[in-house]
Amino acid sequence: MKEKLKESIIDFVHYLGTFKFWKELIIMTLGMMVTAAAVYYFLVPSKLIIGTISGLSIVLCNIFGGSLGTWIMGINIVLLILAFLLIGNEFGAKTVYTALILGPLTDFWDWIYPWQGIASANPVTGTPSVMGDPWFDLCCFVLLLSASQALMFSINASTGGLDILAKIVNKYLHFDIGTSVSIAGAIICCTAFFINPFRMVIIGLIGTWINGLVVDYFTAALGKRKRVCIVSKEHERVREFIVNHLHRGCTLYEVIGGYSGEKSIELEVLLGNEEFSELLAWMKQENINAFSTASNVSEVYGLWFSGKKRKQLEEELHHR
Repeated sequence: MKEKLKESIIDFVHYLGTFKFWKELIIMTLGMMVTAAAVYYFLVPSKLIIGTISGLSIVLCNIFGGSLGTWIMGINIVLLILAFLLIGNEFGAKTVYTALILGPLTDFWDWIYPWQGIASANPVTGTPSVMGDPWFDLCCFVLLLSASQALMFSINASTGGLDILAKIVNKYLHFDIGTSVSIAGAIICCTAFFINPFRMVIIGLIGTWINGLVVDYFTAALGKRKRVCIVSKEHERVREFIVNHLHRGCTLYEVIGGYSGEKSIELEVLLGNEEFSELLAWMKQENINAFSTASNVSEVYGLWFSGKKRKQLEEELHHR
């Protein structure tokens, strides 16, 4: 037991010195600064309650008083326990950081530039609003939050709070992330009846639904890959370039042309966008005569590695 603990500590210390750690730390910090700004400037003034933990915190803050940042942190601490128990250590460890800084960052924006200095009253309802209308506030908030959420999911992290519940639903019930966000968010939206009129609750519900759609869009864009199919008499050269230069695996099929009746080899491979561009440039440079098609794949599961990771694994196998 002591040896395992010692090895874990050594691995963790080693991880702190890696480029991956610092890159993900910067991504998480910037993402949470954007999230906190979106909450503070587009939700707080008009009391617009979107289906997020921040929205629930605004309701509780208006009912019981206290600091918004404190409410956000308190609720996130409870949900973090669920993250460790149900999702896993990596997701939970990263989310500890993001969840714990969201509340202080919200108060940080209040200290840097209070919303009262830029908000104006809606001419119809008299409600304060940074954009002058709750619908414009909604659009700005959803775009910023969804981009931040998708970025966090891409590194197996979260903006905290509702994302934890959404990830749990996604893992155990296999709903899309966007659908999971919408289901959990709709329940939270209904708490707005305690502080808002019916109209504002409906706006919040619509915003939660839109947020789920936009999260799906951003997530698909970040994880998009290309499925490339190539039929060529020079398939062996293409295969060698993919395996030895791009460090990707590929699949070969024997096909028969419907027009010519000739037997050929079709090569299928999944590539990132940069790898796909590199393959096309090489085929053009080498004058490879081929029939090629490409389609987008939004998600890849199983043995998928980045090019650098795959090259590293191949070098390790070569030295064994």
